[in-house]
Amino acid sequence: MSSLAELFAGRNHLLFDGGMGTSLQERGLEGGGCGELWNVERADVIQTIHAEYAEAGADILTTNTFGGTRPRLDMHGVGDRVAELNRAGAAVAAGVAQLHGCLVAGGLGPTGELLAPLGTLEPHEAVGLFSEQLNGLAAAGIDFVLIETMSDLGEVQAAVEAARSVVPDLPVAVTLSFDTNLRTMMGVTPAAAVTALAAAGVDAVGANCGRGLDELEAIAAQLVDARPEGLLLVAQSNAGLPQLVGDRFEYDVPPSALAEHALRLRALGIDLIGACCGSTPAHTAAMHMALAQVSSGLR
Repeated sequence: MSSLAELFAGRNHLLFDGGMGTSLQERGLEGGGCGELWNVERADVIQTIHAEYAEAGADILTTNTFGGTRPRLDMHGVGDRVAELNRAGAAVAAGVAQLHGCLVAGGLGPTGELLAPLGTLEPHEAVGLFSEQLNGLAAAGIDFVLIETMSDLGEVQAAVEAARSVVPDLPVAVTLSFDTNLRTMMGVTPAAAVTALAAAGVDAVGANCGRGLDELEAIAAQLVDARPEGLLLVAQSNAGLPQLVGDRFEYDVPPSALAEHALRLRALGIDLIGACCGSTPAHTAAMHMALAQVSSGLR
């Protein structure tokens, strides 16, 4: 099994891409629409978004498969197309990545179902749902698995178990959303996440989404304090918080502020830096330039 550290050997800085959902909405995806369908029906748009992030300096492209499990796709009446839509999402990302020398993260988001005893989804059923999605992603080629925006460690463990079964040779990274008093919706702290997931043998643990730059930096500090040797850390903030401007929501953090945030994350000791909701290729380009200047000693 390869590790993320091996995949990233020789790279001066490690930069994820940015928001996909908000990019799709800007291109016409209606609120509540199924972005994964665009992997097939509007693959050219997905390809363009990936290319814009790659050209902005992203080292990692995340597949457009955040809602790619059967329960999430069932909400749009396409639950029988799990394999097709995930395979297509990975294929589009891989095609762009090959042209630009990027890596592809196969994105797995929450199922939207609560695990027992709080809900009705049994752990083995969750493993099956993530396995089904991963079979589609693996068919087109991904470099590592990104289990993202999670709240429940039980659901994370199910996704990790699925990855170990379906793609045992691929590294696994996990991000949780700590958006309630520096805890996830299910009460998980950054330190608890690091401890549990390091014990589970994942390669990287971190935070994404959230409630803004300052809060994510506080979370990042807690991740660093709890980190055991050898574990990589991830941080991907939203571009601030959405503000209603006219008839649409706009995020309030400009690229320059996210670039300075990236430098602070790097100084804290975060290994993989990126952005989340509301961010654009312009944000990625600013972060890339700032991190590159530090690597070359210009800042």
